[in-house]
Amino acid sequence: MNHRIKDLKIWIMAKQIAVDVYLLTSNFPSDEKFGLTNQMRRCSVSVASNIAEGSGRNSNGEFKQFLGIVRGSLYELETQLIISQEVGLITELNCNDLLLKIDELNKMIFSFKEKLITKSNI
Repeated sequence: MNHRIKDLKIWIMAKQIAVDVYLLTSNFPSDEKFGLTNQMRRCSVSVASNIAEGSGRNSNGEFKQFLGIVRGSLYELETQLIISQEVGLITELNCNDLLLKIDELNKMIFSFKEKLITKSNI
């Protein structure tokens, strides 16, 4: 059950979140290079990457497992954003903007997983 990632709205949004995180963390101080900067970048890239990897798997069930990993990574990224805002690395506005995107992607993934379950049962 190959899915074309470039056609998947969840992949497109995940990729945009990763780009946003890279741009946002480019302003972090250099002493955060191996701290939150690295963590947030790796986490955001893993979201888009796990969607891509899952889409190439042999079954919808396998894809669904990868989407579970994605949701966990989104909660991890959400936590890192909140910490970044609380320690003054990003503004509340920037934090909230990304948190809204993460929330929207989480909803889209939940809905997409439901569709995969339905397709698997047909």
